Amino acid sequence: MTDAMSPLEQDIRRRIAAAGPMPIGEYMALCLSHPDHGYYVTQQPLGAAGDFTTAPEVSQIFGELIGLWTVAIWQQMGSPENVRLIELGPGRGTLMNDALRAAHVAPAFRSAVVAHLVEISRPLRLQQEETLKDAGVPVFWHHALDDVPAGPSIVIANEFFDALPIHQAVNVGHEWRMRTVDVIDGRLGFGVAQTAIPHFAGTLPPAVRQAGDGEIFEWRDDTMAFELGRRVMSGGGAALVIDYGHEQSQPGDTFQAVGRHTYADPFESPGSIDLTAHVDFEALTHAVETMGPKAFGPVMQARLLDSLGVQARANALKANVPRNKAFEIDSALARLTGTGRTGMGQLFKAVAFAHPNIGTPPGFE
Repeated sequence: MTDAMSPLEQDIRRRIAAAGPMPIGEYMALCLSHPDHGYYVTQQPLGAAGDFTTAPEVSQIFGELIGLWTVAIWQQMGSPENVRLIELGPGRGTLMNDALRAAHVAPAFRSAVVAHLVEISRPLRLQQEETLKDAGVPVFWHHALDDVPAGPSIVIANEFFDALPIHQAVNVGHEWRMRTVDVIDGRLGFGVAQTAIPHFAGTLPPAVRQAGDGEIFEWRDDTMAFELGRRVMSGGGAALVIDYGHEQSQPGDTFQAVGRHTYADPFESPGSIDLTAHVDFEALTHAVETMGPKAFGPVMQARLLDSLGVQARANALKANVPRNKAFEIDSALARLTGTGRTGMGQLFKAVAFAHPNIGTPPGFE
């Protein structure tokens, strides 16, 4: 080891030396959530000076439409006098702030809302506190979803599930072996376990069973999805999940690192760059539905925002600003709904989960 190595890389190398190659999921969890050196514990990931930009940071319209969605869901819930508005991984608090501002159209909803933010990042929590200091509703922070008090709940998760650790297996001669992280030629890199995963082939989705030699299948633990399903059912509420990913379970390697708004080497500086992987919406939906909620979607983000009135809101904003600001609004709209290389409208999907008594959520008719 050298002094140039980060403390987290030194820790990872020690673990590998003691226990052997490390599964991808363990590596990803350490890089993102290590209590002292993890990315989300120590870094400022969002914005021009950070590593990536999320939809709420692109335009206030995104959060405002989500806010109106929560109002409509609350009404479909029977307008309970106390409702927990929960956001998983709330970034800088931008989405929640915009959502609560839009909810001014429903004073009774604002009076009923208590905001609960599930956040593990100390730097981001400080930013959220600043952003929401004038929110006008009680705001509480939690380390995990199951720490939020029970009761009627509406959950928002925008770009949350993509940051949860994945596991990967490689098809080697018609047997599946775990993909690992090992020290190879003096540096961290990908490895493959020497033995097969017992009985793994029988658990694979149909589209993956025909995978060829060398192909990769990745999956996430269902713990978070189960907890989301339990929350929806116990509180008689709903959840909206928006993330990038694929609609059906399929082979493929989507594990990636992002730093300074471009792709990076996932082993270059553990803990200082973001690690993500696409969301498997079929697997997520199946896991949540196991707990009882009804699933709606997934639909493309462009379709959801269009159904919620994104163009009308953009036109209303442009009517009261100078021409250069109107151009910025159009550019943001194109980013949120576009299907090209820089657009989020097709790559990002939305799925809603609701208690069976609620009916169809807005945007999923």
